[in-house]
Amino acid sequence: MNYNTLYEAIGGAPAVREIVEKFYPKVQAHPLLGPLFPANIDPVMDKQYLFLTQFFGGPSLYSDAFGHPMMRGRHLPFPITKERAEAWLDCMRRALSETELPEGLQQVVLERLSGPAHHFINTED
Repeated sequence: MNYNTLYEAIGGAPAVREIVEKFYPKVQAHPLLGPLFPANIDPVMDKQYLFLTQFFGGPSLYSDAFGHPMMRGRHLPFPITKERAEAWLDCMRRALSETELPEGLQQVVLERLSGPAHHFINTED
């Protein structure tokens, strides 16, 4: 099948929601990442759903609600190291592995997220 966007290829809204729901428990449990997030993770998950929908080529839900993503700027208050970026990507890899997405598509998603994850690095330690 041919798809116009990664959003369509992974299965649209239900797939993005599933990824987010499998991802955040891993983030919360991670010793390097968990402390950066609030106890009530629901608003974070909602924003991530909106962002990933748009980031993968779906409707511009995030921009419609919050304006331009400016994700690097929005992450500056948090100490993001290379180690944390890699931990975030590993949590995403593990979440994707629990979905029905074919392995090749899981790799495409990870590669697409790898650039921004490393772009958000803002401190050495």
